[in-house]
This record gives sequence, C-alpha cells and structure tokens, in this order.
Amino acid sequence: MPYSFENIIAWQKAHQFTLNVYRLTKHFPQEETFCLTSQFRRAAVSIEANIAEGSKRLSRKAKLNFFNISQGSLEECRNYIILSKDLGYLDNQNAQSLFDNIELTSKFLNAYCKAIASNSGIDDNIKEDN
Repeated sequence: MPYSFENIIAWQKAHQFTLNVYRLTKHFPQEETFCLTSQFRRAAVSIEANIAEGSKRLSRKAKLNFFNISQGSLEECRNYIILSKDLGYLDNQNAQSLFDNIELTSKFLNAYCKAIASNSGIDDNIKEDN
C-alpha cells in the first residue's frame, strides 16, 4: 500500500475515537443536537482531519502546526467527555472508554510529533496490527 495518512497509527487511533464519539453521541438528548453533540463531533473529526492534512505538508514546521491543532482538538474532546459525564449523558463505563481512547490517541500523536520535531526519522509505513 502506498504511503497514506491512513498508515499513521495516531490517525488510526483518532479515527477510532471519532467513530466512538459518533456512536455514543447518537444517544444524547435531542436538545443537544446543535450544541454539545455537534461540537463534540466536530472536535473529534478535527483531530483526525488535521493529522491527515498535516501528513502531506512538506516542512516539519507545517506538519507540527497541524498536529498541534489536533492536540488542541483532543483536549477540547477531553473537556466534552467530562461535561457529557457530568450532565448524565455518558455513564461511567462509556466515559472511561472515551478517556482510554483519547489517551491512546494522545500517546501516539505525541510520539509522532516528537519524532518529526527531532527529525529522528520515523517509518510512516508502520501500521499497527490491531
């Protein structure tokens, strides 16, 4: 398979997180459709979209800028998980599942950023087996 953002493990984890956000917010109250549900989904999509866009940037600075935007969206989602749990829209188990997803995404995104920043080289074609 030729190089694609889909080979980036951080993107894979972000995509899984986004799918989980969509699945869980489907059950949020109707009155939240254009408020919390929309904002939560948009922030989740932003994580993976900025990884995808940044992956094709030619300079390290440009790549890291897009990945930094992803990190900001990641923290925005962390806030929405807390808010959704406090409002009773997510039970403890689903909230913890999203926290686990976001932690894993953050871990891989941070490692990817460090590798790019240090120019240590990273095999973009590595794909996790899971």
